[in-house]
Amino acid sequence: MKNTSLFILFFISFQLVVSQESTGTIKTETVKKHLYTLASDAMEGRKTGTPGIEKAAQYIESEFERIGLTKYNNLSSYRQNFIARDIEMFNVIGVLEGKSRKDEYVVVSAHYDHLGVKEEGTGDLIYNGADDDASGTTAVLALAEYFTALGNNERTLIFVAFTGEEMGLLGSRHFGKDVNAAQFIAGINIEMIGKNSSYGPKTAWLTGFDRSDFGTIIQKNLKGTGYQLFPDPYPTQRLFFRSDNASLARLGIPSHTFSTVPIDVDKHYHKVSDEADTLDMEIITETIRAIALGTHTIINGVDTPSRVVLKEGEGRRK
Repeated sequence: MKNTSLFILFFISFQLVVSQESTGTIKTETVKKHLYTLASDAMEGRKTGTPGIEKAAQYIESEFERIGLTKYNNLSSYRQNFIARDIEMFNVIGVLEGKSRKDEYVVVSAHYDHLGVKEEGTGDLIYNGADDDASGTTAVLALAEYFTALGNNERTLIFVAFTGEEMGLLGSRHFGKDVNAAQFIAGINIEMIGKNSSYGPKTAWLTGFDRSDFGTIIQKNLKGTGYQLFPDPYPTQRLFFRSDNASLARLGIPSHTFSTVPIDVDKHYHKVSDEADTLDMEIITETIRAIALGTHTIINGVDTPSRVVLKEGEGRRK
């Protein structure tokens, strides 16, 4: 019995070391390339319905193609087109099919839209949206490449760059309209991961921590890695309902948002000063690696988070 316990302990420790070594393939140089491209002036603030977001979509599509992701739900391209508020919109979606549980889905998402260009003023007029949310979109691209190369996902991964988040979660709400929620095991949403969180270095926080055991699964998987996950430190701001995870959580899917931004002191939120050079590429890289490590037992079919249950009327959009 003692020898068996030692073997199990050794096996778990070995798996952790192997997993940490594998996340070393998530390179700071690649993270910087994605971030600086998506947050460049050429993207003109990525406002939904503008030429700028078209450029961003083309970049994301080209990366999905390079990585080798397949199309979603019989779509002929990586775009999920729809019209909302009389604007032609499109989510960008790529799929990495699972092995033994290919009909069980895990969504990895971020929103790639932002606020566009100021209509009046002088000087810098472009809302580049580097942290909000080029950093999250960068994470989606990096995780897509990482898990594709790793090739051991038992569940199917759906990588989504949502549009229209800044207009009221329009892209994720459209995505959620046609899904069979029972097949969706978890939602890994990522938003604003370019700065140290209020908990300190090598930490992130998770929205809606008490609404499922998703967060405790992540904490378990991160033990011994030097990285920690904490509950959202801003409960009065209702952040669980303010990012794209909410559109899936309303369907009962354990969908939560990872973030590191210290909202209480961040001076760049929704300002033209949210530029790439205000962010720390190492923080973004180590956070992406932590998300990969923290979610691996969900992606590999070992853990299944409990469902989200909302009270009647809770989180309903006004």
